[in-house]
Amino acid sequence: MGNPQVQLYQTLVTHFGSQENTATALLVKQPAVSGWVCGTKKMSAQTALRAERATQGAFKASDLCPALKEFQNLSA
Repeated sequence: MGNPQVQLYQTLVTHFGSQENTATALLVKQPAVSGWVCGTKKMSAQTALRAERATQGAFKASDLCPALKEFQNLSA
């Protein structure tokens, strides 16, 4: 079994149909997406929030960028 984070990124790419479509939807370049699915790069908090919005909550920002978990239960 592989890295769960990488598997999540791969599922995100499947959601959008391709790495290029994912990059376009999330306002990043395709090599960034490739880095996520290869496990060499991590998704930024800003991009993770974009992904949550672009997928209408199907993917949670705090799952895509675990650094956001500490803010998950904060309220303004």
